Amino acid sequence: MKKFNQELLTYLEGFLTENRKEGFLRVLKNRTKHFTIAMEDVYQLHNTSAVMRSCEVFGVQELNVIEQKFGKRIDSEIAMGAQKWVDVNRFNTVQSCIDDMRAKGYQIIATTPHNDSCMLHEFDISKRSAIFFGTEKNGLSEEVIKQADGFIKIPMVGYTESLNISVSAAIIIQDITTRLRQSKIDWQLTDAEVLEKRLDWTRKSIKDIEFIERKFHEINVDL
Repeated sequence: MKKFNQELLTYLEGFLTENRKEGFLRVLKNRTKHFTIAMEDVYQLHNTSAVMRSCEVFGVQELNVIEQKFGKRIDSEIAMGAQKWVDVNRFNTVQSCIDDMRAKGYQIIATTPHNDSCMLHEFDISKRSAIFFGTEKNGLSEEVIKQADGFIKIPMVGYTESLNISVSAAIIIQDITTRLRQSKIDWQLTDAEVLEKRLDWTRKSIKDIEFIERKFHEINVDL
């Protein structure tokens, strides 16, 4: 399968400009799955879309959306095209998301002003972590809080006790990814993951991709 995907990528890249191909490689060098973001039933669609944009800008490859109450809500204008470059995993329940995160080796980290929360700058970035964000009004559910392995909060020195969820997410994602890239942690995508995303992004960049892929299969029937 790896050989097939590499051959297919080489063929499809013939339809891209050099700048496009180089851009994919440059961006993927800064992509990570060491951290992933999970959003629980966020009602305001612009917040989910803005968090997706922050994931894309700061190099987090996957966004997990729990849609137990409010359904699929992505605003393409606010996401500014980020939906093409960030992988969105959708879950119908909190538990199914938590189970999936644990199966992938992530610890569950809840963003909350909980008494046991550590400050953002003290957060240990060495462990693979799924950072959970809750609803605008009520925050994370008790289901997430009870199963969390740790808690994190942003230091605030004003009268206001909370930030908008999209602002909170942007601050946290920027901080932990910046520290991650400055560390010696093995945080980058694997070679297989890079190949997978190059192929995915290349497909999304080519018009009439189904026709072109059929031609490839006709030429390479033995692969």
